[in-house]
Amino acid sequence: MDSQPVKADAAVTFGSRGFDAGKKINGRKRHLLTDTLALLLAVLVTPASVTDRDGARALLPPEAGSFRRPARVWADGGYTGNLTDWTAQHLGFVLAIVRRSEDVRGFQPLPRRSAVEPLLRLVSAQPTPGQGLRTTHLAR
Repeated sequence: MDSQPVKADAAVTFGSRGFDAGKKINGRKRHLLTDTLALLLAVLVTPASVTDRDGARALLPPEAGSFRRPARVWADGGYTGNLTDWTAQHLGFVLAIVRRSEDVRGFQPLPRRSAVEPLLRLVSAQPTPGQGLRTTHLAR
C-alpha cells in the first residue's frame, strides 16, 4: 500500500483537491493497494491534504471483503501510528511498516515495496486528458 500526491489541473474543482504540506503539492492524492505481483487491487483518490493513515482507513475496509483475506499488508512510514492496531482490531490482518535503514545514504528501494513503486511510476507516466502523448526519440 502506498500513496502519491499529484498536482491538480486548473479544471479540477477546489473542493476535490487539497495541499500536501509534506510534498508541497496542491492537488489530489492516489492511494494504491497492490498484491505482491504488483497487480492493482484498489485505488482511492482523495484531496492531497488527506493523510496516508486516513486514506488507508477508507481504502482498506471495502477491500478486506473483496479478496482473499490478506494476512499482512506492507506500507511505508507514513502509515505509522494507531493504524496498525486499528487494522488488527477491525480488519483482522497485520499492517507491517517497512522502515528505511538509518545507515543508508541516498536512494535505496525499500524491501517489500518493490511491488507498488513500479506501478506508481507507470501511473505517473500516463498522459492526462487534454495532454498529448509524449514521445522520446533515441539517437542512433
